[in-house]
Amino acid sequence: MTTITAESIPGYKAGVWNIDHSHSSVTFSVRHLMISKVKGSFGAFTGSFVTGENPLDTKVTAVAEVVSIDTNDDARDGHLRTNDFFDAEKFPTISFESTGVKVKDAAAGEYVVTGDLTVKGITKSVDFDFEFGGFGTDPYGNYKAAATATGTIDRTDFGLTWNAALETGGVLVGEKVTITIDFQAALAA
Repeated sequence: MTTITAESIPGYKAGVWNIDHSHSSVTFSVRHLMISKVKGSFGAFTGSFVTGENPLDTKVTAVAEVVSIDTNDDARDGHLRTNDFFDAEKFPTISFESTGVKVKDAAAGEYVVTGDLTVKGITKSVDFDFEFGGFGTDPYGNYKAAATATGTIDRTDFGLTWNAALETGGVLVGEKVTITIDFQAALAA
């Protein structure tokens, strides 16, 4: 097992970090017609993380608003908000709360963040590969951290089971969904 300390991460600071919305995104992709991928995003989201004296004690929370889903197709977005998929009226948010962090490759800044993902009222433990980008100070004096988290879920595990069979075989919507969170966060004063 790899040991990691705050001193082993250049620029590391313990504290509360808030997501900088203008430099962050929550995106996803899923197979369509079994031959291509549809990509989408959530425009309204919040998140924060708390780094402790031990970097592996870091806690992450994030929430995305379902009504902000955008796949570049208004009709599809409307369908995704219905009970066939997310049921945005009854379940307006998707949330994530971390339960643990493990080192994957410390030298490369790669970790695995495990946590509880809640979609449509169903909570499951998921792993996100976490690639740490580093720390830096922006032109306004704000101390920032950045990273990318990527994970794959089976949408049917979260009650997102709607589909349509294709005459040529297969189904309209794939079950595997890749979620990518690119974020930059500012250390709270």
